[in-house]
Amino acid sequence: MTEPLGRILVVDDTRINRDILVRAIAAQGHEALEAENGRVALELLVADPDPAIDVVLLDLEMPELDGYETLRRIKADEALRHLPVIVISAVDELDSVVRCIEMGAADYLPKPFNAAVLRARLSTSLAAKRLRDLERDYLKTIDRQRSELARFLSPQVAELVSSPDGEALLGGHRRVVTAVFSDLRGFTAFAETAEPEELLDMLRDYHAEMGRLVVEHGGTLEHFAGDGILVFFNDPVLQPDHEQRAVRMAVAMRERFEALQGAWRKRGYELGFGVGMAVGHATLGRIGFEGRYDYAAIGTVVIMASRLCSEARGGQILLNQRAYAAVEEIVVGEPVGELALKGFSRHVPAYNVLGLRAGVSGE
Repeated sequence: MTEPLGRILVVDDTRINRDILVRAIAAQGHEALEAENGRVALELLVADPDPAIDVVLLDLEMPELDGYETLRRIKADEALRHLPVIVISAVDELDSVVRCIEMGAADYLPKPFNAAVLRARLSTSLAAKRLRDLERDYLKTIDRQRSELARFLSPQVAELVSSPDGEALLGGHRRVVTAVFSDLRGFTAFAETAEPEELLDMLRDYHAEMGRLVVEHGGTLEHFAGDGILVFFNDPVLQPDHEQRAVRMAVAMRERFEALQGAWRKRGYELGFGVGMAVGHATLGRIGFEGRYDYAAIGTVVIMASRLCSEARGGQILLNQRAYAAVEEIVVGEPVGELALKGFSRHVPAYNVLGLRAGVSGE
């Protein structure tokens, strides 16, 4: 059986008028539904059958609920207001035509109707309906993508990346970023002895608190990996103060960890917190496969942040020289010498951030 071109709702209180319209609609390859007045029509529309009604052919003079009021209610309903309504009535005064068009009718046909004109009007209205449906589906897809992206991006970044301009960023680009890697000292030993439920509860608390700080400071969360967290700044949204945002976030994380640490110690958890932070060039874009993509930073700067984190003792925030030079005006720091980092042929000068300078806000 051939799929109907469209589903047309015929609203008329006279049986013979409905029969004539239904036959004409069927001859054009459409499926017809009937309603004897506006009240019944609205009940059908609100029920929103699947597939939904595409066009309404509406008479004006009907009992219970006339065509004017039916049209008004359709256009007042957010879910129905874009539905094409063609008024087809024996009332052909100019005032009536103007009134219906002003109320939102797609067209107005007099009775008795011309079959060729009806065909043309239905084709036009169906095309408009199909275009509207495509637009709605596209917006739903964008909302779904934005929701998925928000799992690993801050909200404002998810907004950008799901836009047409942001799509180009997903393809890959190179930029200076600040990478921040943090993890817990003593976590491996804790994970070996703790009950799985305890471990999950602790990680949920830890991730929730740290994730909130990432969002507050405008960072892009690349991933949580157990106790490890990788965040970068200055991409996809450019941030002229990305180094300062990053160090403020790191200090706030350390302070928040200290509050969590007190509660954990009461439960027998002995954990520390270390951070590595580096500034440098990275290549950024989408990695993964269909159905599971991430937005990632790849480059020496990310590796250096990870290696500095590995060298950090509990409570330390270690920065490479470029990162420290960018933030030394707002932090109190100390050199820790040149470190031999795995994968680097030369020793790397590093600095420990003791805190923010007096009068400098953590926000």
